[in-house]
Amino acid sequence: MKANANQIRIAIDAASPDVRLYLFHGPDESGARELAARVGRALGPEAERIDLEPAQLRSNPGLLADEAAALSLFGGARHIRVSGAGEESLEALTLLLDAERTGNPVVVIAPSLKATAKVVKLALGHPRAMCLACYLPEGGDADRLATAIAREQGLRTTGGTAARLAAASGGDRAVMTRELEKLALYLDAAPERPRELDDAALDAVGADLGDSEMSRAIDAALDGSPDTLANELAQLAEANVSPIPVLRQLTRRLVGLAEMHAELDAGADPKAVIERVFFRERANTSRALRLWDSNRINDAIKRIREAERAIMAPQNPGNVVADAAIIVLARMAARQR
Repeated sequence: MKANANQIRIAIDAASPDVRLYLFHGPDESGARELAARVGRALGPEAERIDLEPAQLRSNPGLLADEAAALSLFGGARHIRVSGAGEESLEALTLLLDAERTGNPVVVIAPSLKATAKVVKLALGHPRAMCLACYLPEGGDADRLATAIAREQGLRTTGGTAARLAAASGGDRAVMTRELEKLALYLDAAPERPRELDDAALDAVGADLGDSEMSRAIDAALDGSPDTLANELAQLAEANVSPIPVLRQLTRRLVGLAEMHAELDAGADPKAVIERVFFRERANTSRALRLWDSNRINDAIKRIREAERAIMAPQNPGNVVADAAIIVLARMAARQR
């Protein structure tokens, strides 16, 4: 069945036994992973998590239903997570939903699937599945998300603090949540003892993510200037900027270039396409379109998303993964100059 974010959160927190499958699809992979982590928290700190790869489900479709019905080795709760899923998981998910019994919830993260995908249609049409399309929040939606996450931490946003948080995190739920966790600790806030979140607290603890600094790094990557990029990345590291918003902003730029290339390939007037771009960004965009064809853009998006997944994983190596991926992009562009 189709669900909104609030319905999903309520079902997760209640650990509803009626829901066998949570399917999170769409480009906001960070938001999907945050909801997936919520499933584990709802089951308790001792819950066992089983990670399966899409390739395993393709070769052994019955594995997912078997794991969903299996008992934990330690006798406690367990849940299954599948990341990076696509249409290859259709048979496995069908068997899961049609099984006589399961018992352990399954979370599937499918950032590349659109609403027309067979896997999505399966989840939308089944009463034992909950399906949410995850998109990066923007504008008022991002502000409301910041307010909602703050409330869960026992924080009441005031004035423009919600907008500041949304802008600083680039709409990334995971980054927003981590920042609010730090602020709740700083203010000694909790749901049972709420505190007001004001600008003074943000100035003292909150991250200043520097949109202009991120943009300069992204411009250097897309323009094929690895030396300039190295300096920009060093400045971001000095400012303690999280790599997640940088990767997300870079992905947005690449997706925008891909859309423009699609129009150009379909015969659109290049001048008309460029004129829709903000005038200060037209020169950089024109140069990027010359350096990046559709195949290279797709490869770049894949690399950046893989880097983001690696950073979000437990015991990850941190910023070095993001820096390496972005530098690879700069070298790809440099070869086309």
